[in-house]
Amino acid sequence: VQVAESGGGLVQPGGSLRLSCVVSGLPFNEAIVSWIRQAPGKAREWVATNWPGGATMYNTTVEGRFTASRDDDKNTGYLQMNTLKPDDTAEYFCVEAGTTTWGQGTQVTVAS
Repeated sequence: VQVAESGGGLVQPGGSLRLSCVVSGLPFNEAIVSWIRQAPGKAREWVATNWPGGATMYNTTVEGRFTASRDDDKNTGYLQMNTLKPDDTAEYFCVEAGTTTWGQGTQVTVAS
């Protein structure tokens, strides 16, 4: 199983970004796509999980601002991040939770 994220970057407060996570090596419709982030000097923090069939759960710190989704035809999970805050600055990792396979991470920086 391999996992690869993309879509990070620099955005101003209040802006939006969409992260993508391509999972290969297993049927994507069986993949459990979780998003984890780690800010400098802080512990890793679970952000969201998207299950086969589309059910999702969110950390309360992002609920209402972030949306996790999936496109099984494209083997891709997404994390749409809106109303970004400086506190959202972190390295974001995609994890296929069923196999505990991590991607390499993508940096998100929210700053003026």
